[in-house]
Amino acid sequence: MCGIVGYVGAKSVVAVLLDGLRRLEYRGYDSAGIAVIADGQLEIRRASGKLYNLEAAIQRAPLEGSYGVGHTRWATHGRPTEENAHPHRDASGRIVVVHNGIIENYLALKRSLEQQGHTFLTQTDTEVIAHLIGRYRQANLPLAAAVRRALKDLVGMFAIAAVSADEPNTIVAARCGPPVVVGLGQDENFVASDVTAILHHTRDVVFLDDEQVAVIQADGVTFTDFAGRTLSPLVQRVMWDPVMAEKGGFKHFMLKEIHEQPRAVRDTLAGRVSLDEGRVYLDPMAIPDEAWRTFNRIVITACGTSWHAALLGKVIIEELARLPVEVDYASEFRYRNPLLDKHTLVVVITQSGETADTVAALRVAKQRGCSTLAICNVPGSMAAREAQAVFLTHAGPEISVASTKAFTSQIVALYLLALHLGQCRATLTPSAITQHIEQLLALPTKLEATLGQEAAVAELSKEFFRASDFLYLGRGVHFPIALEGALKLKEISYIHAEGFPAGEMKHGPNALIDERLPVVMLLPCETGNPASEVRYEKTLSNLQEVKARDGRVIAVVTEGDTQAAALAEYAITIPPASDLLAAVLAIVPLQLLAYHIAVRRGCDVDQPRNLAKSVTVE
Repeated sequence: MCGIVGYVGAKSVVAVLLDGLRRLEYRGYDSAGIAVIADGQLEIRRASGKLYNLEAAIQRAPLEGSYGVGHTRWATHGRPTEENAHPHRDASGRIVVVHNGIIENYLALKRSLEQQGHTFLTQTDTEVIAHLIGRYRQANLPLAAAVRRALKDLVGMFAIAAVSADEPNTIVAARCGPPVVVGLGQDENFVASDVTAILHHTRDVVFLDDEQVAVIQADGVTFTDFAGRTLSPLVQRVMWDPVMAEKGGFKHFMLKEIHEQPRAVRDTLAGRVSLDEGRVYLDPMAIPDEAWRTFNRIVITACGTSWHAALLGKVIIEELARLPVEVDYASEFRYRNPLLDKHTLVVVITQSGETADTVAALRVAKQRGCSTLAICNVPGSMAAREAQAVFLTHAGPEISVASTKAFTSQIVALYLLALHLGQCRATLTPSAITQHIEQLLALPTKLEATLGQEAAVAELSKEFFRASDFLYLGRGVHFPIALEGALKLKEISYIHAEGFPAGEMKHGPNALIDERLPVVMLLPCETGNPASEVRYEKTLSNLQEVKARDGRVIAVVTEGDTQAAALAEYAITIPPASDLLAAVLAIVPLQLLAYHIAVRRGCDVDQPRNLAKSVTVE
């Protein structure tokens, strides 16, 4: 959730830290601070609120140094004040720490330290870490050894970076839960909580595993475990173009990422399908072919938007591979006693690969002896490293807190997984797979056509941005899209919105409908597909129920559908598509509607209140 950046080298450390923090703003934060050291003197600047407040504080009282750390904080312990902002000092004032995560036993540690004469200035759990490191440093331990010793006292999830005014040009970073990435340069090195913070400086990185420590100096980095044993971690080259993380002329990252969906889908498909052979080729995986044939059940676990992708994936896999699929919230899966065995494939979906509940669910599945597959967007992330197999989407960096292109890429990944399962289990013939591949390859062009509706959606937002509630309705493959559309609206516009199966209207939602309630109804139909046509007719009846109660209907319909368009107050069209892929097209106008309503309401679209991009703690 919070952001960490650190630098040792010849560049202006303040400029590097502020640039890194700026690139981490998307993660969500409510205060910020930096600490730099020059000539043995430690200087700290902190501010509550947005990063420009910190920049103003630095303009009032400039500082410079040769190494240092910065942080954007999302408050957990103590209010988002300047006092509680990171970095935090130890008792001597010579050591500072920045920290992501939660220390569960901090109160007990704090009381113990107070009994030893330590005085605390903040309400944070992070200050306890600084005092612990300082206490062990007093025993003449080097900073790295003092950090490792302090970490043994901590219970919880944490990523930290520490510097000392008495140990020149050295940053010590450690991980136990939230991500830490070390960037390797020429006579300079970096540390951050997300690769986007350092991507403009280096593409060569090391992702720390849990219980690993990095000692970062300008001329090199050494790695150990918490016990001090030397490690030789894998150096990876990140292929994301730094320009991909810029707005590229768009007003917000969210709008840019909505418009990047055709490219993201193309990249996720690239190299994985063969029209000539009617085959799907997944990246090399540690799951053998015979195992794909013996799975008798799939469990998909995820959080938030990824959970909605999982719901749609369930429909696609059951339809194409004829294999039962169960979908679970990761936060629930990890705390119940799920029925799992070696014939169960557990699929975890996470954009960042670092979502705490999802990674914990993955570990539960591994402990039960299941085969595991991670669908994620970030190479080298925790989920990608820990799963038996990984399916990397190629959406590129997603900066806005509200996920868009990652969602569509996840659905495409699940579609390819379903085709692969159907291929291995012989539930699909090569000719049938070819038809599905053709439909997938046509999807980016259809997404581009759907994006052409933006002007109409923006105009529609003028009519509804003052609404206090929205209802989203869909059947079958469109029910997960109704949920996702409602989530996008509530995330960024702060309007209360709910998604329901259209068939459940009589079981409660009808009570909400009146002349003030906008109802978004998903009515795409694949002509000639009996199941799709039946769902369309049933949902059309639901539309008439809403009209009979004076509800204001916004319908998403297939081009050429005059019947539903005539009944609705407003209609948004999408190109004709197969039943399964029409859902991918249908989410685009809902993303755009949420975006334009939020803009009209003056909301912070990319960094909505109380939310963070990567939820790395429970």
